[in-house]
Amino acid sequence: MGLLKIYKFFLHGVLKLAGISPKKIEIEPGTVVNLWVPTQTTTKPAVVFLHGFAFDGILTWQFQALALANRYSVYVPDFVFFGDSITDKSERSVEFQAECIAKGLKKLGVQKCTLVGFSYGVMVGFKMAEIYPELVHSLVVTCSPMALTDSISKARLHRLGFNSWPDYLLPDSVKGVETLIQLASHSFPKLPNFIYKEILE
Repeated sequence: MGLLKIYKFFLHGVLKLAGISPKKIEIEPGTVVNLWVPTQTTTKPAVVFLHGFAFDGILTWQFQALALANRYSVYVPDFVFFGDSITDKSERSVEFQAECIAKGLKKLGVQKCTLVGFSYGVMVGFKMAEIYPELVHSLVVTCSPMALTDSISKARLHRLGFNSWPDYLLPDSVKGVETLIQLASHSFPKLPNFIYKEILE
């Protein structure tokens, strides 16, 4: 068992003690969204954490989920194609992600929520607010433009030193994973190569 898997196993135990556990929701045949949800029915305000274009929901938001679980109904989804959310469809749009998360929340009985988005999660959050205004009460935005226009996209890629987003966001080597993590964070410590290898796998 790799180090990352051991850490996730430990993290799952801690989150369950805090009253949050994973639940898979079938949105439609062939599409399943994994969400961390309150283990007990609650009337506390719902807060939904939307992760960026890396890792999964709970690895991104573990500390915030633990800190807020006592005062809020915390929901932490994995976007489709990330973590444990899957689909047999070829759809990759932000709108598809927004629909999947919103439908999953509605199936869980969430009627109103605050979205907290990071990077790519912000774009999904804005799309959720646009399509499902009755569901989204407010949106907290961090580390993201309001919309990724062509000019912003090209300027950012040039600054990062890449020709396309897949070259940066979908690394195919250990060095590529290290570069992704170093560029996506501020003063992140260098990790041993075996951790980057495990992330790549």
